[in-house]
Amino acid sequence: MRQNPILVSEADADRLRALLGALDDSAHDQAHLHQLKAELERAIVRLADEVPADVITMQARVRVRDLATGREDEYTLVLPGEADIAARRVSILAPLGTALLGYREGDEVEWRMPGGLRRLRIVQVTREPLSDRGAAPADAPRGAAQSSTPHAPPRVVS
Repeated sequence: MRQNPILVSEADADRLRALLGALDDSAHDQAHLHQLKAELERAIVRLADEVPADVITMQARVRVRDLATGREDEYTLVLPGEADIAARRVSILAPLGTALLGYREGDEVEWRMPGGLRRLRIVQVTREPLSDRGAAPADAPRGAAQSSTPHAPPRVVS
C-alpha cells in the first residue's frame, strides 16, 4: 500500500464502498479486498469536477508502460460486472485495477502478480467528459479536501 492517500471522486468512492459492502466473507482474495477498502478509507474524496483530468478514476482509459520490457498496454478501469480482459477492461477488484486507482500521468506503480513484481509508468489517462460519466448528486455529502493533489510513490500491490 502506498504512503500517500489516493484521490477519488465522490461518486467513485460511493460506488466502490457499496461494492465492497455487498461482498461477503467468501469473496475471492479477501486480502486484496481489504487493501482496496484501506485505500478508500485513506482516500481524499472530491467532487468529480475537482479531480484533475490526469488522475485515474473509474471508467478511465489508461496507457501504461512496463518499465522492464518497454511494452505499452491500454486498459479501462471498470466495475467487476463490466470486466473483459479481451477488451482490456480490468476490474477494480483485480490487483492491477486497485493498483491503478488514484494514480496520475507520470506516476509509477509496482504491481505484484504471479510471475513477480512489475513496475509500470502511467503514460496517459483519458476520461470521458463529466456529463458522460455521471457526476455525483449535488446533495451528496462532500468528502475531505486538501489543497494539493497527491503524487504517490510506487506501491506494491500483492
